[in-house]
Amino acid sequence: MGSDSDLPVMRVAMETLSQFGVGYEVKVLSAHRTSQRTIDYARRAESRGLKVIIAGAGGAAHLAGLIAAQTTLPVIGIPLEATPLQGWDALLSTVQMPAGVPVATVAVGEAGACNAALLAVQILSLQEPSLREKLRKFRKDLARQIEEKSQKVEKEFPHSSQ
Repeated sequence: MGSDSDLPVMRVAMETLSQFGVGYEVKVLSAHRTSQRTIDYARRAESRGLKVIIAGAGGAAHLAGLIAAQTTLPVIGIPLEATPLQGWDALLSTVQMPAGVPVATVAVGEAGACNAALLAVQILSLQEPSLREKLRKFRKDLARQIEEKSQKVEKEFPHSSQ
């Protein structure tokens, strides 16, 4: 993450990865304030056994792009709300990568953090079939939860116009 102030949102990604039993490491790296440390981290990531990198940053949000420029590992960028622009600046900074340096970009904020973790799990499931089964169960559980909520709402409003 680009700053320790990003931790509350990034915690959602960590919790989601933990649900699937996927290990992770947490680093505070800034594309602007600690650029050399960030470059070194990205260049060593694959040799240290990392398979996917999730990078969350707000404002100018160049973290995911800087990392992607230094590794061929998949990089998933989470734009964060850190300025009065409410994440628009981070979204545009993360999604507007030049051809040849891809960054998968998810939604701004907590939904993006959850989806970044799920996308990482999907990528990892290509090599780990047990993760694919956990994803299938997750999706079934999600559908069941939505159905239960839908039924509750429909019971509360049984005479809606048709």
